Amino acid sequence: MPDQYPAQPPTGHAPGETAPPRGGSHDGPAPTSSRRRLPGRMLDWVIGALVMLGLLLVALLLFWLSITRPVGSTDATPGVPTPTPSTAGPSAEATPPPDLAEDEVWLGDISLNAGSVVAAGTPLLDVVGTGTDVTSGPDGLVARHLDLTATVPFDVVAAEIGPDATLSAAGGGEVRVDTRVEALGRSLPVGATGTVTVVGGKLVMVPTSIDIGGPRFISDLLGVALRELVTFEHRIEGLPDGVVLRSVTVVDGGFRANLTGEDVRLVQ
Repeated sequence: MPDQYPAQPPTGHAPGETAPPRGGSHDGPAPTSSRRRLPGRMLDWVIGALVMLGLLLVALLLFWLSITRPVGSTDATPGVPTPTPSTAGPSAEATPPPDLAEDEVWLGDISLNAGSVVAAGTPLLDVVGTGTDVTSGPDGLVARHLDLTATVPFDVVAAEIGPDATLSAAGGGEVRVDTRVEALGRSLPVGATGTVTVVGGKLVMVPTSIDIGGPRFISDLLGVALRELVTFEHRIEGLPDGVVLRSVTVVDGGFRANLTGEDVRLVQ
C-alpha cells in the first residue's frame, strides 16, 4: 500500500531542534554599513550647526542696525522714526469761548446716565444726556447744547386719564388705553388704540380705534362721544428752561422721549 504522505526532505537536525533562519547565522560581526554612515551623519550635524550660527549672526546684525544710527545723523532718538508734519486741518471739537472769565471753568462735554430721575415730582427712567460746550461759573452750569433721552412711565400718563386707566404698548408704534367711563349710572369699559405724536411740546395720543366690548356698530356710534375721554396730552415737567420735546416713540413700559435744548442752565 503506497504511503499517503510524501517523504519530507532531510533537514540535517535532530527532532526538536529549531532550524536556523535562512541566510545564515547572525552570531558573527555586524555589517560595516552603519559604521560607514556615521561620519555622514556627523557631517550633517556640523552643517546644520553652521547654518543656525549664520542665521543668528544675521539676526544680531539686523537688530544692531535697527537700534543704532550712522554717526552724524540728525535723529534725536535712536530707533525712533522722525515725525512728519501733520497736514490735518483744525480740530472739529468745541473750543473754549474767547470771553471765558477767570472765575469760570469750561468743559468740552459732559454726560449723564441715570436709571431714574425725579423732576418736579415726575419720575423719568433710563435718562441719557450729553451737554456740549459747558461753562461753569457764578451763573451756574450752562450747556451751549443739550441732547436728552428719557422714558416717561405709562403709569404717570395713565394717572392723568383716570384712576382706572392703564396704558400698554399695542405694537406697530401705537399705545392702548383701557379705562372705564360712567354713563347713566353705569360703568362702561372702553379700550382705545392710537398713535402718539408731539404737538406744541406735549406728548399727545389721538385714538384711531375704540372698542367697548360690544357689537362693532355700537362702538362706531359711541366712538365720537368717547374719543375725547380717551385722548390725552402730557407735558414732561421739571425740565430745565430751553429744553424742548422733539419726538416720542412707544416702548415697553412707557414713552421714549427725545429732547434738545440750547443755552440750557443745568445747575443754578
